[in-house]
Amino acid sequence: MNNRWLWPLRSRKAQVALATLIAAYALQFGFQVSEETVLGVVGVGVALILGIAHEDAGMAK
Repeated sequence: MNNRWLWPLRSRKAQVALATLIAAYALQFGFQVSEETVLGVVGVGVALILGIAHEDAGMAK
């Protein structure tokens, strides 16, 4: 398998974003997931992505 397609998944932000999208679309595809669960996962995902971005910005300075 060509690892060129998988290298973006090494990023913590990409991993969190992918998990957040999977949780958000689970409800759309008919899985029995409550809206509160989806909102919780999306909220935590957004918070993690912002935290990682803030951490990365602090390292760059």
